[in-house]
Amino acid sequence: MLKTILSISGKPGLFKLVSHGKNMLIVESLTDKKRVPAYAKDKVISLGDIAIYTTETEVPLHEVLTSVKNKENGAKVTVPSDTKELRTYFAEILPDFDTERVYPTDISKLISWYNILVQSGITDFSVKEKG
Repeated sequence: MLKTILSISGKPGLFKLVSHGKNMLIVESLTDKKRVPAYAKDKVISLGDIAIYTTETEVPLHEVLTSVKNKENGAKVTVPSDTKELRTYFAEILPDFDTERVYPTDISKLISWYNILVQSGITDFSVKEKG
C-alpha cells in the first residue's frame, strides 16, 4: 500500500498515485482529496522506498509506522514540540535509531505522515507483494 503513497517536495501532506501521463503523475491529496499533477521536475518519493537509519542498518518505513501504530493502538499521535521529547518518543518506537542521521524534523515528518495515513483510513502498513 505504501508504494502508491507519495511525498512531493514543496507540497504539504501525502498523495495517492491515481494515474500517470506523459512526463507527469496524477496524484490525489490524502487530506482534501484534490487531484493535482506532479511533474518530472518535482521530487516525488514513494513511502515504500523510505527507510530510517539505525546504528546497524536501515529499517523500512512500513516497519516504523507499524511500531507507531502498535504503540498508539491505532490512534493519532500528538507531535511533541520539544526536540528532546521527539527523540525520547522516537526511541520508544525505534530504540536503536541513529541519532546523528535522524533529525528531529525527520521524526516530526514521520509522525505527521502517520497521522495523515490514519486519518485517511490507511492503517495497514505491511508490504504486500503483487503475485
